[in-house]
Amino acid sequence: MKTIKSLFTIAATVISIFASQAQTSENPWAIAVGADLINLQGENVDSKLKFGAPALSLSRYIGSGFSIGAKYAMGNAENNGVDLDYRSLDGVLKYNLTEGDILPYLFAGYGMSKFGEDDNKDAIFPSTESGRTISGGIGVNFYLDDNFAINVSTSYRGTTEEDTYNHLQHIIGLSYNFGAGDADKDGVPDEKDTCPDVPGLKEFDGCPDTDGDGIPDNTDRCPEEAGTEALQGCPDRDGDGVADVDDACPDEAGSAAMNGCPDSDGDGVADNVDRCQQEAGDPENAGCPWADRDGDGVPDKDDQCPDEEGSVANNGCPDQPTALIEFINSDQNRFLFSVSSSKLSAENRATLESLKALLLEYPNVTIKAEGHASSDGSSAYNQKLSEQRAAALKDHLVSIGVDANRIDTIGYGETKPIEDNNTVSGRKNNRRVEINRSAQLKIN
Repeated sequence: MKTIKSLFTIAATVISIFASQAQTSENPWAIAVGADLINLQGENVDSKLKFGAPALSLSRYIGSGFSIGAKYAMGNAENNGVDLDYRSLDGVLKYNLTEGDILPYLFAGYGMSKFGEDDNKDAIFPSTESGRTISGGIGVNFYLDDNFAINVSTSYRGTTEEDTYNHLQHIIGLSYNFGAGDADKDGVPDEKDTCPDVPGLKEFDGCPDTDGDGIPDNTDRCPEEAGTEALQGCPDRDGDGVADVDDACPDEAGSAAMNGCPDSDGDGVADNVDRCQQEAGDPENAGCPWADRDGDGVPDKDDQCPDEEGSVANNGCPDQPTALIEFINSDQNRFLFSVSSSKLSAENRATLESLKALLLEYPNVTIKAEGHASSDGSSAYNQKLSEQRAAALKDHLVSIGVDANRIDTIGYGETKPIEDNNTVSGRKNNRRVEINRSAQLKIN
């Protein structure tokens, strides 16, 4: 009886030690305690089912459904009215048939069985009452939680040695799984703990939620500031959809494209870096417009004529007066005068209307009217007459709306004939005013 009491004491101590460990269904170690029922089998055997205790086992999961362990049982047997003391010790190999809360398994073992009438012998398995035993059976674990399970098993145990019996052994008991460890002592075993070194919560797989926003710290970009799931746990003070941690302007609603800042002037430069927030500008110029002295829409840095109003197509310079050049190169560009006269003819006046229209089309252009005379008369007379003819043309253009500052005049006298002055027709064509190819066209 002392042996039985010692075994009970050992079993209780082992269970109390393991019960203080972390709990998980995936813990590899299992200890079980229960009661057994023994029924002897064979010829000349008359046996009843006898109850005994305890039945103890310790096993270790080794993978692929297999476990190995040891099992010790104490109990009672009966044959032909004689009560027998029973003990067994086996090494056991177990195979799980499925996984889940209800776990059936097969097992086989090899060990010793002892049947005796006297329980006061020194040896637990004396040679005269013990025999080598091969066993095989089936069992089921009914899991109550991740650690505890009710265990039921039955096995056939065969032995052929003298004073021993083939027999059935049925065991019912409670098993406890353990062994994974819990480094941070948060009640979540390390094997299941996503944050094994930091105490956390079971609902977050062992990770803490420092700011209490329902997002565990291991996935929370702002673990110390309550935020939203959409922003990975970060807050958004200005409500613009950009988390404060990413928001360059956390107190002003902006856009994601502007890193959470507004763009008041809509120039694509966020206000926090825009030096001209209320005036649309160029990102390359810190959000400010480039200087444009002549106001032609071409910034000075690109304007080849920064002080003269021009066009984008002509790099900021005025467009060439193409139509005016065509006029100068045409037959219209010859205003003929009568002998010793500076009076414009009706035909000349009509042509000057066309010239006026061209000058209005090109408001930045100035022209030079060049007067000429035939060789009739003295050179001094012809010089003065050529100047008067050029002045007459200018005066008429001014009278019909052309700015006087846009017209320069010069007289060449008889020095630049275009035809022979010895002929009537030649002298007629030499009495003229021209804006010819050699005239200077200034672009203001």
